[in-house]
Amino acid sequence: MIMWQLDLTKLTDILTYDAKQPMIFSSGLFLFLFLGFSLIYVLLQKRDTARLLFVTLFSYYFYYKSSGMYFFLLGVVTVTDFLLAGAMWRTVTKWKRKLLLITSLCVNLGLLCYFKYTNFFYEMLAPLWDGEFRPLDIFLPVGISFFTFQSLSYTLDVYRRQLEPLHRLLDYAFYVSFFPQLVAGPIVRARDFIPQIRRPLFVSQEMFGQGVFFILSGLFKKAVISDYISVNFVERIFDNPALYSGVENLFGVYGYALQIYCDFSGYSDMAIGIALLLGFRFPMNFNSPYKADSITDFWHRWHISLSTWLRDYLYISLGGNRKGKLRTYVNLFLTMLLGGLWHGASWNFVLWGAFHGVALAVHKAWRSLLGKPKQAVSHGIRKCFAVFFTFHFVCFCWIFFRNTTFEASQSMLTQMFTSFHPEVFTQLVAGYWKVFILMGVGYLLHFSPDSWQDACCKGVVKLPLLGKAFLLVALIYLVIQVKSSDIQPFIYFQF
Repeated sequence: MIMWQLDLTKLTDILTYDAKQPMIFSSGLFLFLFLGFSLIYVLLQKRDTARLLFVTLFSYYFYYKSSGMYFFLLGVVTVTDFLLAGAMWRTVTKWKRKLLLITSLCVNLGLLCYFKYTNFFYEMLAPLWDGEFRPLDIFLPVGISFFTFQSLSYTLDVYRRQLEPLHRLLDYAFYVSFFPQLVAGPIVRARDFIPQIRRPLFVSQEMFGQGVFFILSGLFKKAVISDYISVNFVERIFDNPALYSGVENLFGVYGYALQIYCDFSGYSDMAIGIALLLGFRFPMNFNSPYKADSITDFWHRWHISLSTWLRDYLYISLGGNRKGKLRTYVNLFLTMLLGGLWHGASWNFVLWGAFHGVALAVHKAWRSLLGKPKQAVSHGIRKCFAVFFTFHFVCFCWIFFRNTTFEASQSMLTQMFTSFHPEVFTQLVAGYWKVFILMGVGYLLHFSPDSWQDACCKGVVKLPLLGKAFLLVALIYLVIQVKSSDIQPFIYFQF
């Protein structure tokens, strides 16, 4: 009896929310729950409403395991935007439609601002009274930036008459809460996802194979490369940059550039893969961003769902390129400035966005000065130089993105330019040889031709089910060998 109670208590602890152990795709708990979920999902294959309700409930539980009782915010956003969009579609008076849209913006952005930016603005305004800043104890729900933006895309499209609203609340709840992309994207547009909701469930052999490939790819990026180089190298450098030479700081930045790419694109790959196994297709969110030969090209490849969202709903709303060159440059700058602030309530994110905004404006002005069309691309040695320069500009910006204080960023740059000590490099490689092997593998895979990935994907698709299972088990074994004792949450959970 006592043993049974202990087992029940342990099971309850595992299944309830724990801030120190959030449920993520690379955790054993998720794998266990997903196996049970898949069994029920298949049994409900021909019962659309029951299947949608089951997935929605599982998605809410998944979010509960990430943010506790704050899952009710997801419900507030869902019900509010569903009702507002329906009213917006039925209303023919322009000012009433605009008022409903403003209400949707206030609800979504109001929640986002309260939970994410209250302390940021409070700190800015503190000097107006006693000059002392006492941060309020406000919990930041995981992924609130993602599901608010996703829901906003729905109401904005309905307002623009580009999308007819859904008539079932369950369908909309399913769209907003669908767990593969709920907490860290990609930000899936309603116009792309909604037509798939009531479509007969069908997972072809190709979809299943592609799903397995993306899950394997994402798990390897996140749990093998990103987590290992983060815990064993990158964190040490960024925590105390003044203690390390310039060459160590430089490779710490290279390490972080690979870490954040593998972490975020790894999550996106797993989200795309899981969705494919469930019969849904997500848009690509990353396309080898460090191969970009300009900062404009970089933002066509990095976090594509966010960059296109900012373009369609912010940049174009500001006027885009329709009001002259100067206004275009200002709109680019403002869009990236707000994009930086979207990532976090801190001046380092604002500066990061400002750097990218200025770079985009300068590149657009330079291309206009030379008379180059948008489709123009570099070739040969010129392209290599462009990729090299773009990559290092992005890495320079990552310094301010990763460091929480300007003093730390300044210290890191000071070490690079005044205390480089290249002779330390051999000792660095000898001391962190495992890290450098994984970094080499990561960058090699990233800069490899796209045809290599396509060939690997086709190879996984052609494997029999037993072969796919063997690959997954082998990768899980590798993850167990290299993982740290603590769960390493995805970087973009904080956004």
